[in-house]
Amino acid sequence: MKSSLPAAALVGLLLSLPTVTGCSTTAKHAGPERQAGYGAGQGADPSDAKAADTASGGCPTAASLPLPKDFPATLPVPDGAVVTSVEHRTGNRLVVATVVRGDFDSALAFLHRQLPKAGYALKEGEVEQDDAESNFSSATVNGRWTLQKMPGCEGEVYLTYLTSAGT
Repeated sequence: MKSSLPAAALVGLLLSLPTVTGCSTTAKHAGPERQAGYGAGQGADPSDAKAADTASGGCPTAASLPLPKDFPATLPVPDGAVVTSVEHRTGNRLVVATVVRGDFDSALAFLHRQLPKAGYALKEGEVEQDDAESNFSSATVNGRWTLQKMPGCEGEVYLTYLTSAGT
C-alpha cells in the first residue's frame, strides 16, 4: 500500500497556489477515502470535512453525500456520481471527491465535452494510462479536476474537483 504522505503534500501544495497548477504521479491512486485526512495542517477546518462510507478499495458503500451549496452550479458532474467526501478549506477552496460508475475513457470524454459546453476553459492538462487531470476556469471559478482508475473497484473511477472563487 502506498503512503499517503506524498499525496497529501502534493494536494496541500496544489491548493495553496492562487491558480491550481502542477501534477505528480505520486498521487496516482489517492482516492476519496483519503481526502478527509488532508485537513490537518493544510488550512482546513476538520469539523468541516465530511466523508461517506467506503470499502477498503474505495468503492462507495453508502448513499452519496449531497453536493455542497457552494459547489459551482454550472460545473458539470456525471450522472450517478457518488459524492464520497466534501472538504471546505480556507480561501473559499472546496474539495469534492466522487466515484463515477463507468469506465475511465467515458468519464474523461464527459469532462472534455461537458466542461467547455458549460463555459469552462480547460488548460494545462494531461492524460496517462490510469489517470488524467486538467485545470479549468470560468469567469467566476478556478479549479482542477483529477480522474483516476480505481484499482480495487472495477467499473468505477475517482473524480475529484478542486475549486476556488475566480479572480
